[in-house]
Amino acid sequence: AQVFGLALLFVFLILAAQYESWSTPFSVLMGTPIAVFGAMAGLFLSGLVLPGYENNVFAQIGLVMLIGLAAKNAILIVEFAKLKRDAGEPALDAALEAAKDRFRPILMTAFSFILGVLPLLVATGAGAEARKVMGMTVFSGMLVATVLGTILVPALFVFIDRISGGLKTDSQDGS
Repeated sequence: AQVFGLALLFVFLILAAQYESWSTPFSVLMGTPIAVFGAMAGLFLSGLVLPGYENNVFAQIGLVMLIGLAAKNAILIVEFAKLKRDAGEPALDAALEAAKDRFRPILMTAFSFILGVLPLLVATGAGAEARKVMGMTVFSGMLVATVLGTILVPALFVFIDRISGGLKTDSQDGS
């Protein structure tokens, strides 16, 4: 839990420095709980991790990987939406257009990763159980994060934009 929390903190701080904003990274990192939910659901549905056994190091490594992988998809949407928002478009239009424009690149990169993880799911031999746990963690987490994230990240961008005050050009217009 400490490693996962530190990884989230580091990703947040890097994104805050990149976007020069404390609010924009939230719309990127809100995709992480979606990925974690998908990973946990995949592990429990596959029976690879039993409900009482939650301290599997390979599942934890997979969850830390998911922070970056889920953020990658969200960054593609948020970056384009932020550029359009900064150009003066309404947040909703900017988010929808960004999601539409970035949909194909997100699917291409996410599904190339998801399909690349399939050999871990069908592993045999020594250490196969560990590879299966890590494979199922990142496979199911990325699958759910990709499918739900392309819908929820634009909505979260609009929500965060509205509660953070948008472009804040109202005070500049009066001067």
